[in-house]
Amino acid sequence: MGGCCCCFPSKPPRENPMHPTAEPLIQRKPNHTPPYHQRPPVITHAHKGMNAVVRLKTGFERFRTNVYNKNPKLFESLKKDQFPKYMVFACADSRVSPTITLGLNPGEAFTVRNIAGMVPVYQKTRHCSVGSAIEFAVVILKVECIVVIGHSRCGGIRELLSLKDEGPNTYHFIEDWVKIGMEAKKKVQRENRLLPFDDQCTVLEKEAVNVSLGNLKTYPFVKDRLSKGTLNVIGARYDFVRGSFETWNA
Repeated sequence: MGGCCCCFPSKPPRENPMHPTAEPLIQRKPNHTPPYHQRPPVITHAHKGMNAVVRLKTGFERFRTNVYNKNPKLFESLKKDQFPKYMVFACADSRVSPTITLGLNPGEAFTVRNIAGMVPVYQKTRHCSVGSAIEFAVVILKVECIVVIGHSRCGGIRELLSLKDEGPNTYHFIEDWVKIGMEAKKKVQRENRLLPFDDQCTVLEKEAVNVSLGNLKTYPFVKDRLSKGTLNVIGARYDFVRGSFETWNA
């Protein structure tokens, strides 16, 4: 599987996920509005003693001064409507921010974040928040590309790999949620049982993405757009330890 550089009008040939290309996920058109992100401020211990409300308001004032006020055309267009090209599934981990990591502008990506960035199989009576988000993005917003992103040192993936076959749950929701990736866990344990736990987690971070990619194809509106060649689905993994980002086609 190779790196996806854009949303293709028709589905590209399947490639090897273990040898992704280095092509960027986002390729911008000529004269596209440049990424609005400024260099992030250096994090110091001074933030630790700052009142939470003051910290948020200070962050917003910085955004308004450096981003909002300097991009009037961009934000004027967003007042009317949104036309995102991407739908992004990413983990809720505080170390992972797809908007910053991928240099996305406001209005460019419709984003869902949850534990381990997972996508459940289509089922109308469960996980309605995820299902409704996918339907809104695909049917109403007509995004061109859905990206599912895993990441290094994911706590949800570690929890999944640590699950016991029997015994009571420790948490109210976490175990049942990460079981979405149970198929990936079994595959990793079957094919990589001699690897240390941390290395198995690294493999599982990708395999769990592949399960989510497969689950996306169980949604009828996703399946319909894929068959028409108007939607592309890709997987990705962000490694914040090594500072790398890889992609592959579903």
